[in-house]
Amino acid sequence: MKLKLIYILFFSLLLVSCQNDNKLLIIEQQKEAQKKEIVFNTINRGWVFDISPIDPETQSRINSWMAWRNFITEINQKPKSTIGAFQKKASALSKKVMDLNETMPSEFNKPQIKARIAVLTTKIKSMDLFIHLDQIPGSKVVKLISEINTEIDYFQLQLEEIVTKSKIPMEEGEEDIIRMKDTTRAIPNELQ
Repeated sequence: MKLKLIYILFFSLLLVSCQNDNKLLIIEQQKEAQKKEIVFNTINRGWVFDISPIDPETQSRINSWMAWRNFITEINQKPKSTIGAFQKKASALSKKVMDLNETMPSEFNKPQIKARIAVLTTKIKSMDLFIHLDQIPGSKVVKLISEINTEIDYFQLQLEEIVTKSKIPMEEGEEDIIRMKDTTRAIPNELQ
């Protein structure tokens, strides 16, 4: 008889403790939902890509650069519904920025442009990484968005500088000096 009483007491205690765990679990889930809502609101407010207009002549020279146009189109479309939409957008931007190096016009295929693209790629991949964490640091994502805006401005200024420099006429004899400095034209040393 005492054994039955102990079993009944044990099972009732177990049942009561399970109910308390469910209440705690529901409270924890509500706290997590509130945190995710705050993060979503922070990212939603901060997701502002402000692309400044480019000089018309530079714009006409990069119009054929499809990867750049696709990147700008993608970055100008803001997701709205959930944090998952922001995560998908960050992944899409990460893929689009990788395409910039592959299809670059020959006029802009210069080390300074490649360096700007590398910095832009790093910032976008960082944003993609942070937005896919379990505990998303909303303020860090918003800070990276402002840094991406700055890097895009610098990139566009670099494009405009290349176009401006290309308009400067060469002086007499400058082309010959450039050719003489070209080490690939050097006579091979075959006396070995």
